[in-house]
Amino acid sequence: MQVPQLTFYLDFISPYAYLAFERLPQALQGISHVVRYQPVLFGSLLAHHGQLGPAELPSKRAWTYRHVLWLASAQGTAMQMPASHPFNPLVLLRLALACGTDGPNRWQCETLFRHVWTEGGDPLDAHRLARLSRLLQPSADPASDAVKLRLRTSTQAALDAGVFGVPTVALGNKLFWGLDALPMLRDHLEGGAWFEGPAWDHAAQVPVGIERRR
Repeated sequence: MQVPQLTFYLDFISPYAYLAFERLPQALQGISHVVRYQPVLFGSLLAHHGQLGPAELPSKRAWTYRHVLWLASAQGTAMQMPASHPFNPLVLLRLALACGTDGPNRWQCETLFRHVWTEGGDPLDAHRLARLSRLLQPSADPASDAVKLRLRTSTQAALDAGVFGVPTVALGNKLFWGLDALPMLRDHLEGGAWFEGPAWDHAAQVPVGIERRR
């Protein structure tokens, strides 16, 4: 029997990606699987789809921070807001991709996520970044053209796969977006009856009733 190959699309700027990353082992407990972690630039996904991020809308920003802190408490995940948010995550994404040609492993992603979401400091502070780099010991220069290209390629591959946000877990051609999609992913992996019927495909065929002008 073939072991399911999952791709976890992430950006360290996203608190929901952090919470889903921490929850993933529990969500998949007892199920044979392989996970590949793929850093992407969330801002590029938003720009491609003509959207603003939740932290770019003042009232939604406040709600998002309250929500993720409550979710962290509810699921037993350590979480502390960084000194400022949003921030430019490029240096962290490039550092992750510089750790290996096959992408970062789980420990490397965990180290980067916790750097942002558990220490309460400025994620881009030069001294903290230097310490982080010493810990991760990247095999390539994160500022090199090759690593920058790797991030652009990774983000474009996500767009080509239909990814519109993070966190997203891909299993074959099916995408599971968000922390709250992890139970749905598990049901699919366990052969849930809902996935055997037509509902997945039919949901994408609902006619559009009205379109707002942009």
